[in-house]
Amino acid sequence: MPELSDVLGSLPRLKLVAFLEGCKQAEFGTVADLCDLNKSTLSKAMTVLEDAGYVAVRKGYLGRRPKTWLALTDHGRLAYREHQAALAALTRMAQQTAASNRPPPAET
Repeated sequence: MPELSDVLGSLPRLKLVAFLEGCKQAEFGTVADLCDLNKSTLSKAMTVLEDAGYVAVRKGYLGRRPKTWLALTDHGRLAYREHQAALAALTRMAQQTAASNRPPPAET
């Protein structure tokens, strides 16, 4: 069975990785807005994911304004997909267990 990732165990980190799975890279403020995360929470999530090698962070300027761009690494993409597969496997196990534990129909 695929393994759940402890790194993706928090909702802000999971939101960030799920968002980045859908794009090549994204600007920090855009991610914060679209993932409905305050910048402090996003910054903490970004740091944990960067330390785990799941997210690449690039800093630069757009005109004179400092900007931070985030991108999912190949390692992060694989971890996210394995996490999704593990969740799906858990759901299937629960469905199979529920189906085998149904009480017999009531006699009339």
